[in-house]
Amino acid sequence: MAEKRDYYEVLGIEKGASEEEIKKAFRKMALKYHPDRNQGDKDAEEKFKEVNEAYSVLSDPEMRKKYDMFGFAGVDPTANAGQQGGYTQWTGGSFDGVDLGDIFGDFFGGGFGGGSARRRNAPQKGRDIQHSLKITFEEAAFGTTKTINVRKYVKCEKCSGSGAAPGTQKRTCSRCGGTGQINTVRNTLFGQMQTASTCPECNGTGQVIDTPCPDCHGTGQIMKNIKIEVRIPAGVDEGSVLPIRGQGEPGRNGGPNGDLYVVLAVSEHKLFQREGNDLYLDIPVSFTQAALGDDITVPTLEGKVSYKVPAGTQPGTVFRLRGKGITDVHGGRKGDLYVKVTLEVPTKLNSEQKKLIKEMGEKIGTDCYKKKSGWAQKLKDFFS
Repeated sequence: MAEKRDYYEVLGIEKGASEEEIKKAFRKMALKYHPDRNQGDKDAEEKFKEVNEAYSVLSDPEMRKKYDMFGFAGVDPTANAGQQGGYTQWTGGSFDGVDLGDIFGDFFGGGFGGGSARRRNAPQKGRDIQHSLKITFEEAAFGTTKTINVRKYVKCEKCSGSGAAPGTQKRTCSRCGGTGQINTVRNTLFGQMQTASTCPECNGTGQVIDTPCPDCHGTGQIMKNIKIEVRIPAGVDEGSVLPIRGQGEPGRNGGPNGDLYVVLAVSEHKLFQREGNDLYLDIPVSFTQAALGDDITVPTLEGKVSYKVPAGTQPGTVFRLRGKGITDVHGGRKGDLYVKVTLEVPTKLNSEQKKLIKEMGEKIGTDCYKKKSGWAQKLKDFFS
């Protein structure tokens, strides 16, 4: 198994990064390795999972604090798995007023002075889940409502999530007395040392199910396909993440459900390019239109508008149409539409058309071409 990379390194940020910097880095990396953009690429798929794992820790203030203090062991409940659920408890007190039980309790996921059992039996939030959703450019611009199908664990209806068959109930574990752990105390040169291990009878839950529910087999949860309605606000973009609270997997011991995070992938548009809330569009015009001016039709996301191209318009000129861009996702003003004029030179001319263009060129003096006449003067000065 490949060695885990530092979460800050995964997101490409410094350790002291702000919440906004963490969020921005996550969106950038999630977009880069998104499965829809890297279909069949196993390496990108693994990196996408790695990015999501890093963000889930660093975006949570408490989890980030533990990670900064203790590294992976502070946030990974399996980091101490090599001890087979056992650990050594120092009962001799503290050093310099620092309670070692509190410190190492957090480090090893609890357990000192009974903390492990209390946390294990305390309400626990359910697992957060993620779902990818592809939408059109217009749906991202104007907002929409989508119904998605999510396969996830839900509370078992037959036993109401208890895990016990209807008509029965859990009982307190007789071996550990409901604490979820077995303690052994021994004397050493340094004082009493207490070794605690997970109770094998109840697997640390403190309760035993004698008659498991036939549907969920005692877990209290079953896998099911669920339809969820997702409201997509106007102005979302590629890689936007929509949190839907309480639509993750069920909590345990009365804890709240986890959350569902919908990651958006937006299709490209045939005409427009998007940068932030602004749109960009290239429109070809003929020499006649650019020289004499003309009314042209400009497409926008809300329909077509007429725009007057002034006489003498040069290739590459950019016109700005205010308020014809994308609505800001957080509300407020709309972006603008920038139209770039590209000059198209005619091709496949017949002899008569060539003759007319040549005559026109002879009748138009160099004074009409400011750049051309200026360039001629520069050449003359250069060679002289």
